[in-house]
Amino acid sequence: METAHITKTPGVCGGRACIKGHRIRVMDIVVWHEMRNYSAEEIVEMFPGITLADVYAALTYYFDNREEIDSDFVTNEALAEELMKEFPSKLPGKRSA
Repeated sequence: METAHITKTPGVCGGRACIKGHRIRVMDIVVWHEMRNYSAEEIVEMFPGITLADVYAALTYYFDNREEIDSDFVTNEALAEELMKEFPSKLPGKRSA
């Protein structure tokens, strides 16, 4: 799958949708914009190699493919939980499962 701004390449970011030419996943843009309330302009400032069009394309991809990206979030959370069980933190006060 490939558009002018978004690509999915096997072996790159787990085959997840990314901004073309970068390893910035659509789901990363969603977190920064939708969950952490960064503006598109602030995201571009954080990553000068991407454009406003890239950010808006990522958000468009998310809203057009919400089930796919939400599934990626669930998969990442499950993986994180498994890794915390397998490799518990040795730092005091850090969460371990």
